[in-house]
Amino acid sequence: MAAQTLHHVTAVTAQIERNLKFYTETLGLRLVKKSVNQDDVSAYHLFYADAVGSPGTDMTFFDWPMIGSAVPGPGTVAVTSFKVPGESLEWWEARLLEADAYPELAPDEFDRSRIQFTDPEGQRLELVDDTGLAGQSTPWSAHVPPEWAIRGFFGVELDSARPLMTQRVLVELLGYRPLIGSDDTFAAQDEGSYSQIKINHPDARRVGRVGAGGVHHVAFRVSDDEELLALKAKIEAAGIQTSGYIDRFYFHSVYFREPGGVLFELATDGPGFASDESAETLGQHLALPPFLEDRRAEIEAGLKPL
Repeated sequence: MAAQTLHHVTAVTAQIERNLKFYTETLGLRLVKKSVNQDDVSAYHLFYADAVGSPGTDMTFFDWPMIGSAVPGPGTVAVTSFKVPGESLEWWEARLLEADAYPELAPDEFDRSRIQFTDPEGQRLELVDDTGLAGQSTPWSAHVPPEWAIRGFFGVELDSARPLMTQRVLVELLGYRPLIGSDDTFAAQDEGSYSQIKINHPDARRVGRVGAGGVHHVAFRVSDDEELLALKAKIEAAGIQTSGYIDRFYFHSVYFREPGGVLFELATDGPGFASDESAETLGQHLALPPFLEDRRAEIEAGLKPL
């Protein structure tokens, strides 16, 4: 995989029940994994994706009920965008209006149709017409007709404290290329996926803050451990400190904070969410990676039922 398209986006919620209802019942994503934050096992980590949890379709949330609201500004993710069939946008507009998500149907700067809206905690989201874009997903049809279903990520907008340095990371390290006619929008694609990233130049006196209704980090796809370690070495050679290799069981990761302040992750396509559950029962039970299994009773006692 020469270019690193999006793997997942991880955000923060302080209202986990409302979050679960909105992303599954309103947006029609499937809860493919109900687990915990591996660095804070008192918090749920919910994964919403397509029917099989395909890489590039996965919006995840940490459940931190005591955290304050996200503060927009440099070093944060401003918008997360999903792909949908272009002919579904009017249907989605009516659905989001009924859900009090404040939809606004308006084309982007490249004249691609989209709906801008917010989730119950004010997180800025978009549904974008996917005409002509590569993508592989398996629709989940429990709440949304499969012909209208979300088809994975379109991209993100970053509020960067150092836009030119963020641009260098995207282009020189992650394989993105500027879109024709734009100085601040970049794209990556391969035979099966497409991602678009816009770098905003926020006029703010202070950096933003991660919180409820905001994004914690953005993850980019790598095919396997070999590619992950090679890219880790490339990033470190550029003078950027990384977390080192981390085994998350469902995928393997390396984290680093890009110079503009946003936390990035590299994540392998596998092993995948069916590593410890059948495809039919994904998300129905609390799933713990093997290295947390001996703490199951303690962890379950500290979680409120969902």
